[in-house]
Amino acid sequence: PTVVVYYRRNRRSVNQLGLTTTKKIGKAVARNRARRLMREAYRLLECDIAKGYDIVIVARSKTPFVLMDEVKTDLTRAFTKAGMIAGEQVL
Repeated sequence: PTVVVYYRRNRRSVNQLGLTTTKKIGKAVARNRARRLMREAYRLLECDIAKGYDIVIVARSKTPFVLMDEVKTDLTRAFTKAGMIAGEQVL
């Protein structure tokens, strides 16, 4: 996967997002690209995600080198597995 997602419920009606990239990913240009990819993928999925979560998305080493669609697919898979996509609950 290109990203790892950590989450927990909060007592608010909105989601809080945190993005993390480490120096293992590369220099500043690569880290910034990874953050931009993750932020845009989350923005496209935001309307489908249930509200009331603190979410931290961690970039993996290949994140800056893939297309945004792959990051979006991995985020969708992680949110669906967690039961956070509205209308799709995993038992």
